[in-house]
Amino acid sequence: MSKNWKNVELSLAKILGGERVPITGRGRGSAPDIEHESLSIEVKHRKSLPDWIKDAMDQAEKSNISGKKLPIVILHEKHMKFDNSFVMVRLKDLKNLVE
Repeated sequence: MSKNWKNVELSLAKILGGERVPITGRGRGSAPDIEHESLSIEVKHRKSLPDWIKDAMDQAEKSNISGKKLPIVILHEKHMKFDNSFVMVRLKDLKNLVE
């Protein structure tokens, strides 16, 4: 069995200055994947992400002509309350925000 997901969680915890929470004894939703001072982090590692998500971030980055704005993608589902939309940012940008 591949433990690649565990290595991903360990690497991300190190990058963000957090600590990976072992799955042993953890119930769904009872603890984050990574314990962090100001973030509740759930990691989802996949072989590939949908192209439309990558394209959306590419658009946000290319439209940042000045290079002074934070590129984000807002994911909204039909009939979803706007406040419940998801916001996607690159890890490097999130890291800069929390440091």
